[in-house]
Amino acid sequence: MSDRLAVRKTYKLFIGGAFPRSESGRSYVVNDARGRFLANASRASRKDVRDAVGAARKAFGGWSSRTPYNRGQILYRIAEMLEGRRAQFTDELRAAGLAKNAATAEVDAAIDRWVWYAGWADKLGAVAGSANPVAGPFFNFSTPEPTGVVGIVAPDSPLLGLVSVVAPAIVSGNTAVVVASEPSPLPAITFAEVLATSDLPGGVVNLLTGRRAELAPWLASHMDVNAIDLAGAEEAQVKALEEAAADNLKRVLRPVPGDWSDEPGTERMTAFLETKTVWHPVGV
Repeated sequence: MSDRLAVRKTYKLFIGGAFPRSESGRSYVVNDARGRFLANASRASRKDVRDAVGAARKAFGGWSSRTPYNRGQILYRIAEMLEGRRAQFTDELRAAGLAKNAATAEVDAAIDRWVWYAGWADKLGAVAGSANPVAGPFFNFSTPEPTGVVGIVAPDSPLLGLVSVVAPAIVSGNTAVVVASEPSPLPAITFAEVLATSDLPGGVVNLLTGRRAELAPWLASHMDVNAIDLAGAEEAQVKALEEAAADNLKRVLRPVPGDWSDEPGTERMTAFLETKTVWHPVGV
């Protein structure tokens, strides 16, 4: 028997590449699937949402100006870090109620999903863009550009669902503010630790834990958020969030029924792109 006391982990927010506590000082209890205590997670506030959006806006210029190839390299590095934490993620998903084999399969699917999106970084422009035929001595090109800061209400699939909404938002050069799963936030916090130890610049992904019903309206109504993904929003809250998002004409991606293990398409990536069309004289 050892009389050593284990070091208890303090679960914090992830804003601007750092791990601050909520400015409110609040936390909430996270239980496992059997109702047993697991941890206290930080309960983010409106001020934390503002700080996260500010960090995302500050990071947007640098992240969006990187070459698509370099963004793909960074995302692939994140996949390497996820692979190194397979056992930890598996344990956290088992605590959330998954059987061991199901938890292992979901972790593997989440890593593979991240790799899949990383591979799109330098291909999305060719697929979503075009060279347009015009009548006259001109070239006419349409090229996709990132929208800006994307707010994400993550689903309750605490790892595969999280990966499936974060990766398509940032692969094209957007930055993100993510409200994690409320009942199962621990995989999201571990995912934030992966991001912090990868090559991802601080502020590209900012992760908040807490009450969705409290945080989502402030994210939807924030005037410096350009788009919002309502994947994990409660059905009764969706209409109000859409109305709040309309104040600055945010792009809104509504919840779509389905299984997060289904094969992803390109819709989540193209949902947060703007198209720029350029004319250029032939021969100049």
